[in-house]
Amino acid sequence: MRFPARRCRRTLPLAFLLAMACATPGRTRNYYIAADEVEWNYAPSGTDLITGQPFDAMARHYMEPGPGRIGRVWHKAIYREYTDSSFRTLKPRPPQWEHLGMLGPLLRAEVGDTIRVVFRNNASFPASMHPHGVFYNKDSEGAPYADGTSGTDKGDDGVPTGGTHLYVWPVPERAGPTAHEGSSAFWMYHSHVDEVADVSAGLIGPMIITARGASRADGTPRDVDRELVASFLEQDENSSHFFEQNYAAHALKIPAIARLKVDTNSGLVTHDPATDASFRETINGFSYGNLRGLTAHLGERVRWYLMGTTDFEIHAPHWHGNTVVIHDMRTDVTSLMPMEMVVADMIPDNPGVWLFHCHVADHLRMGMQATYTVLPAHAP
Repeated sequence: MRFPARRCRRTLPLAFLLAMACATPGRTRNYYIAADEVEWNYAPSGTDLITGQPFDAMARHYMEPGPGRIGRVWHKAIYREYTDSSFRTLKPRPPQWEHLGMLGPLLRAEVGDTIRVVFRNNASFPASMHPHGVFYNKDSEGAPYADGTSGTDKGDDGVPTGGTHLYVWPVPERAGPTAHEGSSAFWMYHSHVDEVADVSAGLIGPMIITARGASRADGTPRDVDRELVASFLEQDENSSHFFEQNYAAHALKIPAIARLKVDTNSGLVTHDPATDASFRETINGFSYGNLRGLTAHLGERVRWYLMGTTDFEIHAPHWHGNTVVIHDMRTDVTSLMPMEMVVADMIPDNPGVWLFHCHVADHLRMGMQATYTVLPAHAP
């Protein structure tokens, strides 16, 4: 890290000096975000939009209710943005970001800024907001564990139902891109009280950090025309806080013993994912081509931000029709490990509607497919 030539004041805390690299403070970016419970439809069209046909036998197993199967509508908890701290009015999602789907609102900042999130938990279980990459003190980490803290430093760990907490995240140089990366870095945030159950319930979102001095007034990187976020989001509904609620509400009933299994090692009795078809292979919470809004124009500088989530996830995102550059290498397939974040740059040279999917065979068959559209250069 290259520090500015001017001296740091010795009277300031060392952690702050290291985090902000003695830079002049930037903007404070305020967000009002709640964890809200919603009914989520993984395939709202009711059909396979990749084939243009009704769901086949494999897709019906995941997208249509049946004996022991819940289908495509599940009760979820997702992050949503509001206009102010009253949390009465949802902030409209701009059309260019409708493709975020189930993901929480995009948090954006430039190196030197401070992200300030007022978080309200409207979910029926304790929830939090834990960020990757940025700086935080113990009262803004959003993760409970035996860290030796107490009092106000524990209030962030799990916000109770109906509670509110202020998270403050300074954005130091190490949260931005390195010299060889380009103008922006990609991070995520998610609930970390019961990380597996929280993320399986739907509490995860994206965060983009632009290099110091590299952003427009709206925070977007100046050398990028279009930004797209794609989370290869495997949702293990069997591990969600809402499995029993969803099963009771939506599944065609089968005897309880038929949907249980015994772990031969631990002796524990659990739900059998093969019975309740609880895994959902999605991109941004949509399966079988139901994700809309991945659009760009011919010749635009398009930056794709990709991320995985928890569980036994290894993904292989593949773009048909065009190529991308990742870590100075040209490719059309990349890899995503659990909770990994990847930035890919594309200058589309091939207009049309193109397949975008995970190349892991089971994920492909289970619906982790979408399309992206490259429009003519001057098309609206």
